[in-house]
Order: sequence, then structure tokens, then C-alpha cells
Amino acid sequence: MSGQVIAEIKELLVTDEPAGLGPKSRAGVLSESVLNAKLNSLFSEARLSPPQQELIRSVLLLWHDHLAASHNISQSIENADGSFVHAIMHRREPDYWNAKYWWRRVGAHPAFPEIARRVGELLKQSGAGELATKLLPGGKWDACAFVDACEVAADASEREALLREIQRIECEVLLECFMSGGKGA
Repeated sequence: MSGQVIAEIKELLVTDEPAGLGPKSRAGVLSESVLNAKLNSLFSEARLSPPQQELIRSVLLLWHDHLAASHNISQSIENADGSFVHAIMHRREPDYWNAKYWWRRVGAHPAFPEIARRVGELLKQSGAGELATKLLPGGKWDACAFVDACEVAADASEREALLREIQRIECEVLLECFMSGGKGA
């Protein structure tokens, strides 16, 4: 896949503000039809398998607040990648118990080490050491602990902006993983 197509797909994660932790729609996101049209055009130029295309589509639909459309795709992909997107979608619903169920189905995903690295850097820069202790025990990404942090933040936590940035990292790394054919970022 060309570097230009990769850059254009990643550019679809650029929004005025990161996706919310919950289901609320934001201003400035692409409509489902515009997003799908852009993806169809990019996919026609890319050498991505149909499963990779659907995973990328599901992540980006979720990022642009189209939870139901993302859910329809991710629940039909019966592997760790589909479960990963499915888990994020349920976390945003919010259905925290169900999100944790899907995280357990993900297992040790190839994207986790890179998520841990980037989140660790962000938390270090933010001076959020106690959050790092919860989300990165032993330096490893704990997706279920992130679900718990999002649930706590649902009550108007001052940490919401930081958690939304962590969610952006999670989606960015996942897209990179899917574009590379599942080899991690």
C-alpha cells in the first residue's frame, strides 16, 4: 500500500477533538456516507484484503461517532481484531461489562505493546503516574483497566481529556496494525 494512501487513511482520525468516551456525537465529524465514500475511494487504490478494509472501516466509523454502523461490522468479524473494535464500541455505549467481555476475547493483541509505549509516554508527560500504574501494570497495556477509568470519568472527571487522548492513541495504533496486516505498529 502506498504511503500516500496510508497517510490519507490516518488523516481520517484527525478531528477537531478526540472522540468522546461515551456515545455522544461531536460536531465536525464526517457523516457515515461521506466517510464510507472516502474509504471506498482509498480502498480502490490500496492493496488491502477485504477483512482489513472492514476493520479499518469499523474503527473509523467508531471514531466518527457512528457506533451502530461500527458495531454491525465488528460483531461480524470473529477474531481478535474484530473483538478489539467491538470492545471499544461497547465501552463507548457505555456498556462496560460487555466491553470487558470483548477485551477478554481479544487476548494479547499485537497492538498492545505499541499502545502501552505511546500511552506510557503520554502519561509521563502529563504527570499522571498513578493512572500509569493502573493502565500499564508491568509496562503492559491493561484494556480492562482503561474501561474502568472511562467508567469513573463518565461522572465528569477532570481526567476525561487525557482519557480521550488515550482512546485516540488506541485507535491510531489499531489502524496502523490493520493497515500492516496485523503485525503491530
